[in-house]
Amino acid sequence: MSHQINKAVVIGSGTMGAAIAAHLANAGVRVTLLDIVPKDAPSSDKAARNKIANEGWDRCLKAKPANLMSSDLKTLVSLGNLEDDFGAVAEADWVIEAVVEDLKIKQTLMAHIDEVRKDASIVSTNTSGIPVHAIAEERSKEFKKHFLGTHFFNPPRYLKLLEVIPTEDTSKDVIESISQFGEMRLGKGVVICKDTPNFIGNRVAFGTGAFALDYILRNDYSVEEVDAITGPLMGRPKTATFRLIDLVGVDVWDHVGRNLAPLIPHDKLAQKYLQADAPNRLIVSLLERKWLGNKTKIGFYKEVRKEDGGSPQGASREFWSLDLKTLEHVAPSKPRFDSIKAAKDVSDLGARLKVFLDADDKAAKLIQALTYQSFQYASTLLPEIADSPKPIDDAVRWGFGHEAGPFEIWDKLGVKETVKRMSAAGYAPAKWVEAMLKSGTESFYQYKAGERIGVYDVTKQKIIRFKSSSHVVVLKKQKVISQNDGATLYDMGDDVACVEFHTKMNTLDDDIFNVVAEALDRTEKDFAGLVIGSEAGNFSAGANLFMVVVGAQQGLWDSLEAAVCKLQNLNMRMRYFPKPIVVAPAGMALGGGCEIVMHASRVVASAESYIGLVELGAGVIPAGAGTKEIVRRIINPAMKTENAEVLPFLQRAFLQIGQARVSTSAQEARQMAILNPQDRVVMNRERLLAEAKREVLHMGAAGYHPPAPEQIYAAGRDMLGALRVGTFMFEAGKFISEYDAHIAGKLAYVMCGGDLTRPQWVSEQYILDLEREAFLSLCGEEKTQARMWSILQTGKPLRN
Repeated sequence: MSHQINKAVVIGSGTMGAAIAAHLANAGVRVTLLDIVPKDAPSSDKAARNKIANEGWDRCLKAKPANLMSSDLKTLVSLGNLEDDFGAVAEADWVIEAVVEDLKIKQTLMAHIDEVRKDASIVSTNTSGIPVHAIAEERSKEFKKHFLGTHFFNPPRYLKLLEVIPTEDTSKDVIESISQFGEMRLGKGVVICKDTPNFIGNRVAFGTGAFALDYILRNDYSVEEVDAITGPLMGRPKTATFRLIDLVGVDVWDHVGRNLAPLIPHDKLAQKYLQADAPNRLIVSLLERKWLGNKTKIGFYKEVRKEDGGSPQGASREFWSLDLKTLEHVAPSKPRFDSIKAAKDVSDLGARLKVFLDADDKAAKLIQALTYQSFQYASTLLPEIADSPKPIDDAVRWGFGHEAGPFEIWDKLGVKETVKRMSAAGYAPAKWVEAMLKSGTESFYQYKAGERIGVYDVTKQKIIRFKSSSHVVVLKKQKVISQNDGATLYDMGDDVACVEFHTKMNTLDDDIFNVVAEALDRTEKDFAGLVIGSEAGNFSAGANLFMVVVGAQQGLWDSLEAAVCKLQNLNMRMRYFPKPIVVAPAGMALGGGCEIVMHASRVVASAESYIGLVELGAGVIPAGAGTKEIVRRIINPAMKTENAEVLPFLQRAFLQIGQARVSTSAQEARQMAILNPQDRVVMNRERLLAEAKREVLHMGAAGYHPPAPEQIYAAGRDMLGALRVGTFMFEAGKFISEYDAHIAGKLAYVMCGGDLTRPQWVSEQYILDLEREAFLSLCGEEKTQARMWSILQTGKPLRN
C-alpha cells in the first residue's frame, strides 16, 4: 500500500460524517471533523464558530450503540470549521466529504479541496446517490486520479460494508490503497462498485424493498405479521422489514427512494414498485404526522409503557405496531402460522426456506414472493451494477446483516429447480441465468469441499476462480488432530495448533476441557504454540449452566467441585505454559469464556468483542480463576507502590465483578484490565485466526517464556468490612436485592482474602480455593438455582 493514512479530515458533522470520524479514531487515525460556520457566529468566538461541528460530535458521542470503541479514543478527534481550520485539509492523507446530498455544494467544496490538498492525498465522497464522477467534474487531473467514492453504511462501526466507487480517472494505486486500508485498518468488507445509481447495496435494497411494501399492502399483511416472518426465519436480522424502516428513518427511506426513481428510468422492475400508489401514500401519511421511526419514537412501532409493576421500575414496555389501514397503533397479537411452526427449528437456511417454498399458508406465500422477486431483481442488475453475483451477495450480507445474499441462497435452493418455480410464479429471471444453465453451469458459485472457490462472471460467461488469501484461516480446511462433541483440535500448519469450541453458544463443558487439556499436552511436545478461537459468532457464553444447576439440585458436589477445579487448573496451566498460547475472542466471551481469555499468554481479539465476568447474574461468583485474576490485574499493580491505599482499587475490582460489567468492545476490555496493554485488537473479524497464528509464531521467534508466579494482595478484614458497609448501603437504598447483597458478601470475602487480621500477600492457590468454596456454597442456595433456571428458560437474569 503506497498511500499511508495517518491523518484524515471528515467534512460534514451530521450523523454519518461524525460516525465516520469516530470509526477512523477506532482505527487509530487522527481525524479533524469540520463543518460550516453558523451565519450569526462572531468572528472572535471560536466556540460559536465551531458550534455545528461541536453539536454533531456531541450527538455522535451520546449515540447508542456507541460509535467509539472506547471513550479514550475521542482524543484522536479534533473539531473545527471550514473557514478557520480548512488548513487541516492540506495536511490530511485522506479527506472524506459527507455533506448534504447537493451536487453544486459538493462540487464547490471539491474545488476548494483541490486548491489546498497535498499531492498524494486521497479525496473521497460518501454520497449514496449522486454520480461520483459528476462531483469531480472540472477538477485537476491529479485531483481526479486521487478521487473516488467511499460509501460507508450507517453506523460505520457496526455495518461491515464499504462500497468503493472509482471513476474512470481514479488510479489503480488509490483504489488498492483505500481497499486495503478499509479491510485491514477499518475492518470493512470492501465491494468495488460501478458508478451507477445508488451503487449496489441500496440499489438492491430499494428495488426489493419497494416490491415488498407494495406486496404487503396489496395482500393485507399486518406490520406484526411481516416482521415475524421476514426476520431470522429468512436469514435476516431481527429488525426484519418495518423495524428496519423505523431504524433507518421513514424520512430517509422516502428520500432515497424518491431520489433513486428518476435516476433509473430503464429499470422497469424497480419503477413499477417505486411508483406504486399505496406504499407512497402510506409513507407520505407517516411523514405528515412526523412519525419518522426511532428518531421520533413513533413510526411503524411505538413504545407503550404500562404501569403494572412488570419491571423493577414499576412499568413494563410493549411495542405496538401500526395498523396499515387505520393508521392507529395496536397492541401486540403474536401471529402464528403453521409453516413457521414447521420451519422454526430447522437450522440450515436453505433447508428452512424450502419448508416455506413447499407450504401454502399466508407466511409461506410472503416468503415465496420476497424470495423469488429478490432473485429476479438481483439477476436483472447484472452486468449493469456488477459483473458477477459476488459483489451483490457481499453487499447484502455486509450492508444489511443478511445471513446470505440472493445468489448464495439461490444456490442453496438449486438454481434450475428454482428458476422453474420463479417463472411459474411470475418472477422469471434475467436471460443470462437461462444461458448459464444451458451452458452446463448449474450454480452461480463453484464449490470445493463446501467452500466457494469461484463465481460465474456474466460478462465473460464462465466461472472465475477466487484468489487465495494468506490473511484468512478457514478451520474446516485444516488437519484434524482430535475432536469430540464439544471441541476440535486442528493443526494450522507452521507448527501451530488450534482448539475450536463448538457446543451451543460455545458453553464450556467437560468435552471442551478434555480437548484443551489434550491440546496443551500435544503442544508441549509437538508444536510451537497454540491458538484457542473459532469462526463462530461468539467465543463462549461461559459455563454450561444446565450441568451446574442439575448437579447442584442432585447433590453431585464432588463432580461440581471437580469441574471447577478442572477449569481453574487448565487456566493456571495456560498462564504458566512454556510455549505461547494465544486466545482469539470475538463476540461474547462471558464468565468462564472471559476467564480463559484472561489466562492466555496473549490475546488477539476481534474489535467487536464483548467480554466480562457475569456470574453474579447467575447467582454465583467467578470461580474459574476469574476473581483471582481481576484482583491480580487491578489491585496488585497499585499495591506494589509504597504507602498506596487499597480501597479505591478494591472498590473498582469489586464493582466490576459485582455489577457483571461487560465490555462494549475489545478496546474497552483493555480499560477494564481484561486485556493487557500488549494484547492486540484486530478490526477485521475474518483475519482474526490468521493474526492469532501469526502472533504465536512471532512470540516464539522472540523467545517467549512464561511469567514468574505472582502472589496476590489480600486486603484483609478491615477492607472486607468497608465493602460490606458499601453493600449494606446499596441494599438499604434498594439498588440491589437482599440476595444480591448476600452474593456480594461472598465476593467481597474472596477478594479480600477472607477474614485475615491484616493485609498480606498470598498465593494464587489461596484465592482459587476461596473462590471455589464460595461458588459451591452459592450453588446450594435455592435462589441461585432459581437464577440459573431463569437464564436457561428465558435468557434473562432473575432479580430475586
